[in-house]
Amino acid sequence: MKAEFTAIIEVAPEGGFWAISPEVPGANGQGETIEEAKTSLRRAIELIFEDRKADILRGLPEDAIQDTDTNIL
Repeated sequence: MKAEFTAIIEVAPEGGFWAISPEVPGANGQGETIEEAKTSLRRAIELIFEDRKADILRGLPEDAIQDTDTNIL
């Protein structure tokens, strides 16, 4: 799945950079470089969505049909 998210990157007072994504509450990253901060943020977003998916799937009945459709949106 591919999606675009905004990365807001600022210089951290203690050095390096920190990044947040306003579309994904709780997602933040940090790094010594802008690229490291973006990579850290990307991983945080992936982990948040993996956790949300796992939460949803735990509540589904065993006979529920799961299908992947890339044309939903």
